Amino acid sequence: MSLYWRIFLLNACVLAVAVALLLGPVTVSTPVLFGEALILLGGLAAMLVITAALLKVGLAPLARLNRAMANADLLKPGARPAVTGDGEIAALTQTFNAMLDRLEAERATSSGRVLTALEAERKRIAQELHDEIGQTLTAVLLQIKHAADQAPEPVRTDLRQAQETTRTSLDEIRRIARRLRPGVLEELGLHSALRSLAAEFTTPRLGATAHITPGPPHLDPAAELVLYRVAQEGLTNAVRHSGATRVEVHLRPLPRGGVTLLVRDNGHGLGEASEGAGIRGMRERALLIGAELVVEAGAHGGTQVRLDIREATATADDAIPETTRAPR
Repeated sequence: MSLYWRIFLLNACVLAVAVALLLGPVTVSTPVLFGEALILLGGLAAMLVITAALLKVGLAPLARLNRAMANADLLKPGARPAVTGDGEIAALTQTFNAMLDRLEAERATSSGRVLTALEAERKRIAQELHDEIGQTLTAVLLQIKHAADQAPEPVRTDLRQAQETTRTSLDEIRRIARRLRPGVLEELGLHSALRSLAAEFTTPRLGATAHITPGPPHLDPAAELVLYRVAQEGLTNAVRHSGATRVEVHLRPLPRGGVTLLVRDNGHGLGEASEGAGIRGMRERALLIGAELVVEAGAHGGTQVRLDIREATATADDAIPETTRAPR
């Protein structure tokens, strides 16, 4: 029975009972007596209460579906409203769930294309920084050195300062190129890349450590890249926003297969701040490989980012040291 007819019949039943009472034991005089007015008002109140209760029960599935629609988030997939009954609301809930399935699949596909294009663009920019700007600055550095060797003493000091400034700029460009394209990930693997990443973020104000538990599985290149980018974004957020003095990067195998990445700091925590572009980017990368990303407050304060890759077929690598501290 459709929702329209159910509500119509429920109200019709209430009105029919009221008419039957008026035609039976309940009568109305002219003018209306005080006792009859009390009976009529009491009957009206009872009708309104019964109707409200029936409507609340009949429309409860619609209210649940409305809450599910309001809370739906394509970056947090999996949550679906329960399908109850076999009426119009059940069909509407099934349609909504099917729409969410399609939207999540389409978003995963489009996100995959965007992230693939983004990584290709990062690689191209890093290559141009290294090959063109890096080589140009290297040539400028050699020219300044040659000029400084032949210049008189007053000019030589200025040229030495220009030489150091150029060398600092060259080092900065190389650092940016390494962040844009994680060459160590391609050449030495995920474990060395995470250690190098922790060392890169270690400063006198922030101590970054990388902990690799023995036995993590070997992953496909896409999963390794996602793990690396999530660790990189977690460390970047710790440096920029948390005010932390210590951050830890953990990589450990899951009991039933797979691997988990944990980036944990001792900063001031999430607070009331909404998720920014960095966290949304991490969620999109996690969706790309079907992983689960959780950003939450740490057990002892601060913030922790956890990425779980449940399905990973691999061979354990027991030769990895249990804990590696990034050098300062």
